[in-house]
Amino acid sequence: MAESQTESPDIDLLRKVYAAFNGGEIDRVLATLHPDVDWPNAWEGGRVHGRAKVGEYWERQFKEIRSQVEPQAFRTEKDGRIAIQVHQIVHDKTGKLVADRIVEHVYEMQDGLIRAMEVRS
Repeated sequence: MAESQTESPDIDLLRKVYAAFNGGEIDRVLATLHPDVDWPNAWEGGRVHGRAKVGEYWERQFKEIRSQVEPQAFRTEKDGRIAIQVHQIVHDKTGKLVADRIVEHVYEMQDGLIRAMEVRS
């Protein structure tokens, strides 16, 4: 996946979102989500809708696992969504490594906020 040559405001926002997520600044991340965001529940399965539900999902998740996600490359798809190759490292609450893999996160943006996210293996 090739790195985008020019940074769009959306890509700049997504870089900040990953930094905030990795730093545990969840309220900062939630503020970047559209009020009716459609988000994958990659840990338990299914999807969650709305900022509050995403926050509740993360609360449950962070009690059991901790993810570090580092964006590697950005690409704008034909439909305007932004695909990001991400190195994801997941540990359980005891510090045991659960996963170390590359996945793709795909974002739909609306009015400068994250409207939807998809995870591709």
